[in-house]
Amino acid sequence: MLLDVLFEDNHVLVVNKPAGLLVHGDETGDATLADLAKEYIREKYNKPGNVFIGVVHRLDRPVSGVVLLAKTSKALTRLNELFRSKKTTKTYWAVVQNRPKQEQGNLVHWLVKDSSRNITKAFAKENAAGARSELNYKLLSNKQGKCLLEVNPITGRPHQIRVQLSSMRCPILGDLKYGAAQPLPDKSIALHARQLQFDHPTLKTPVIVSAPLPPTDVWTPFR
Repeated sequence: MLLDVLFEDNHVLVVNKPAGLLVHGDETGDATLADLAKEYIREKYNKPGNVFIGVVHRLDRPVSGVVLLAKTSKALTRLNELFRSKKTTKTYWAVVQNRPKQEQGNLVHWLVKDSSRNITKAFAKENAAGARSELNYKLLSNKQGKCLLEVNPITGRPHQIRVQLSSMRCPILGDLKYGAAQPLPDKSIALHARQLQFDHPTLKTPVIVSAPLPPTDVWTPFR
């Protein structure tokens, strides 16, 4: 599989992850985005042996879009701090099953993750076991019976966008885990990390990177 590189310099590598590819290794032992990135650097720069790639953040396996990787330990430390302090801007696009009652809004839930089932539950009221989770959304388009939402997560919780949209009865197409009616042919879900904005770890200048939409039918009405 070829790496779809969106931006690269000496310190960072930004790629467009296809749905179905793990960002980081898990119990399956399947190939990962980090593995592909290391191989890409070995071949491009003729670097034998170990290659450093730091995973700054992750996308769920069935989700596509922008992923930021660090090529140096200095960059990894600084980028991790940017994410921890919420100094990045993440924009997602989601194709959902139902039109939201309001065309734009703010959602706040307390999310509790069930690690044994790898599923997250959303509670509208404060829950001692949950993590406060917040996002903003707006309706961008409604075509062919499909609604395209733009989502800006303010917090970054496991499965946050998926469960919060499902909680307002707008499950993401293909997301059987959170209420979709049927799977998509490629087993992906219609959630795409469309854009990431961050300050460069050494130059301190703003970097904005956008990922083109996947070439699958679910996204065709919105190209």
